[in-house]
Amino acid sequence: MRLLSVALIINFTLTSNKNLYSQTIPKEGSTLNYRIIGFSFPLFTEKCTYRLEIASGNYDSPDSFAKHTVLSIEGSSNRMIAEVPAFGCSYTWRAVYINNNKILSTTQLHHFSTLTNACVDTTSFRLLILHDAEKYKDAYIFADDSKTLYDMKGRPVWFLPNIEGIAMTPRDIKLSPQGTITFLFDKPYEVNYDGEVLWKPLHNGAVSKDESEHYHHEFTRMANGHYMVMGQDSTIWTTNGAKTQFGTLIEYDEKGEVAWSWRSSDYFTNSDLKYFPKPADEKTLDVHQNSFYFDETNNYIYVSYKNISRVLKVKYPEGNVVGAYGESFKPGSPEKGNGLFCGQHAISIAQNGNLCMYNNNSCSATDLPKVMELELPHSRKGKVKAVWAYDCTMDDLGPRKKTKDDFVSGGNVVELPDQSLFVCMSSVYSKLFIVSPEKQILWSAIPEFYNKADEKWLPLTEFKASMIYNKADLEKLIWNAEAPSAKNAQ
Repeated sequence: MRLLSVALIINFTLTSNKNLYSQTIPKEGSTLNYRIIGFSFPLFTEKCTYRLEIASGNYDSPDSFAKHTVLSIEGSSNRMIAEVPAFGCSYTWRAVYINNNKILSTTQLHHFSTLTNACVDTTSFRLLILHDAEKYKDAYIFADDSKTLYDMKGRPVWFLPNIEGIAMTPRDIKLSPQGTITFLFDKPYEVNYDGEVLWKPLHNGAVSKDESEHYHHEFTRMANGHYMVMGQDSTIWTTNGAKTQFGTLIEYDEKGEVAWSWRSSDYFTNSDLKYFPKPADEKTLDVHQNSFYFDETNNYIYVSYKNISRVLKVKYPEGNVVGAYGESFKPGSPEKGNGLFCGQHAISIAQNGNLCMYNNNSCSATDLPKVMELELPHSRKGKVKAVWAYDCTMDDLGPRKKTKDDFVSGGNVVELPDQSLFVCMSSVYSKLFIVSPEKQILWSAIPEFYNKADEKWLPLTEFKASMIYNKADLEKLIWNAEAPSAKNAQ
């Protein structure tokens, strides 16, 4: 195990259509919430090589600037991406135009600074690398509770700034197909790299008919540009003598208007849930809708329900349930769990068509969570079959065993392009790791915070985590100037 310093500098250039970007970026006096920065400057009228020079500190004199230069990059484009050394610092930069080793011209000196906060203070929070990356070395990790984007060496490179003046702890923060960032707080948000709000829903409560949709757990921008998010049904139903909380799915268009919605109560109130054992308090039953996956190619939505260990397959846009996976409930039968999964927290459909799942394994008092692939039946009479599973480990905590309060919630799994799986264990032990189809660990790390009272590092709980797979995807996020602004949302 080792913690890698944030002091290293990594830089790379990006070649693209020069005519699209001639404005100067970062703008003069910018304050940035990231260290990996896109620089854009005017094209030169003659054929030349471009050189980006960056100095640590704020300078107006070329001589002082030259003495403090920390980074120099040459390339054929008037757009370059560079990583500056630290948060909470001032920087000065300029572009130099060169031909045959002769300086033709330089831009004026420009200035910006990087912001800082507790999340990127590596004396307070850190991502401790347990296993160096064997693949995906150019990937980046979003961690919910850390509010931070890390590189694969554990160095923070971006953090979520205050959104609409609020210091938010996001849920389900991830990169969208459109090169933006989406997450949940009290409502779903789409922001750009700078944290500017691009989209949020117009009417909070249009589906629930309540003062709020009570958004929770998962928010995704779809390939068609729409947005889908989970909410709660304001109507409290009675099931087997207990008040029961059900959930909703809401699809919004780019303007923030409701395009489609679905209520799980339409299925559950006429299902075998009436035979589910009454809760111990005999008052409330929350089926706990906690994850969905929209298969846009085949028009099916898969929805997970943690507290009854069930997954539904819903036909879109019709809304009818065409498959239900998990334990079935019968009159007089005790709750048994389904034998395959219990208390699951994240689902998706893998490239091979299997149901991919982070299984918290809540029904077991001793077994740790599992990452699973389940082969779904081709008919209603068929059975779900587990075809692949990986047993999660707590490998750096010695002989400590799972307790009843460990791994009761949180966690997720994301399939990567090569069919490896990126996993966040969440709960009391939020280890992040990549495991290959052959069950080899390709990278692992654990988020930690420094406990000043005990003078030691302790695990930091992460609700979920996600990946930016490579530098190309990060570049798309950095340069994404075409993301539709939806500041029409109120």
